[in-house]
Amino acid sequence: MARRKSEQDILFEVKTPIDLLVRVTYSYWKLIATVKHPVMDGKVVEVQSTLEWPDEIRQSKRDAAVFLFYKETGNGRWICAVVKSLNGGGLLVTTYPTDSIKEGVTIWHK
Repeated sequence: MARRKSEQDILFEVKTPIDLLVRVTYSYWKLIATVKHPVMDGKVVEVQSTLEWPDEIRQSKRDAAVFLFYKETGNGRWICAVVKSLNGGGLLVTTYPTDSIKEGVTIWHK
């Protein structure tokens, strides 16, 4: 008998180019896709790709432990995935579409 997925089960786990392992649970993704940025509903694969194969990674000007991963989607638009580095791992804070790359120090570029 197959086990039912719980809210705390891992939806996805990816290793980023800066060696952060980012894990996202079903329940946290649901929060992002329904409350924080509903426009991201159905975009799990795109967010995974942004984290695993970004075009650019910037370090936040306000918090050195926060990194912004950007992947171009076309027509001058990007997906931004915001990750906080905690205890050697990464926590996806949020993700959203944007038409510009925010200020910050570029720490990795494709």
